[in-house]
Amino acid sequence: MSDDIDNELDDAEAVSESILLIDDHEEVVSEGGRKVRRRGIYLLPNLLTTGAMFAGFYAVIAGMDGDFRNACVAIIVAMVLDTLDGRVARLTNTQSAFGAEYDSLSDLVAFGMAPALLCFSWALSSLGKAGWTVCFIYVACAALRLARFNVQLGTTDKRFFVGLASPSAAGLVVFMVWALFENQVEVTGLIALLAALVTFTAAALMVVNIRYYSFKDLDMRNRVPFIVMILVVLFFVVVSWDPPIMLFTMAIMYAGSGPVMAVYARREKLLKKSPIETEATESAPGDENSTAEMVEEKTE
Repeated sequence: MSDDIDNELDDAEAVSESILLIDDHEEVVSEGGRKVRRRGIYLLPNLLTTGAMFAGFYAVIAGMDGDFRNACVAIIVAMVLDTLDGRVARLTNTQSAFGAEYDSLSDLVAFGMAPALLCFSWALSSLGKAGWTVCFIYVACAALRLARFNVQLGTTDKRFFVGLASPSAAGLVVFMVWALFENQVEVTGLIALLAALVTFTAAALMVVNIRYYSFKDLDMRNRVPFIVMILVVLFFVVVSWDPPIMLFTMAIMYAGSGPVMAVYARREKLLKKSPIETEATESAPGDENSTAEMVEEKTE
């Protein structure tokens, strides 16, 4: 009897799909050590992802209309929603392969296309071909960064990103536009070149093999020291002084933290190697004897 009901439900779903011309999403997941086929998608995390993508799309439209303030605020909204969708998926145990791919496509719109077109509308259009070339390089690097992140998902240390994450790169570009626009800085040739340099730097940092701290090991569900709440309050106070300038300053500091840590790690590695190499050189057999023999030979 139950089999007949299941068959009728399947037939009803097949009829509805044929009418709507949309096939239901199916995904193979592992449950209890065996493969299980699940239909449908999780609504809440994908709803947040859609909101982030819409915010990026709105930022493009606002930037084309010259409304750079609202365009930058829209990118900030996209950053918040992008942070929430992953954490909500983990907290509610609603992760899925579909959600991961959809999140990357949303990131490409909100943190790849939107910042590049926003910066192009603001300043880079005055550089002609060089301006849109820099914008394309940024979009391409964002796509490469997201593709590499998807391939390496689950195989790398979650505490670190390999390369600057696309939201952070977007922040570096967008907060620069916001800070200069709010302070009524005139877009001259020098400012356009500065914008191109910042955009190109953000693009390069996304694809280099430099590690950035991801903050993903912070557990929001457990108790934290009281000092953490004080630091959170101070953060909001500092940002409230001058949001564009302070956020741009923080973006620069985070973007620079990767190269600084890479140089420091390489220096530490060289310092650890040098005593061993020195000791090996000093204790190498036959060096003193061979030197003495050479002196004797020259004397003779």
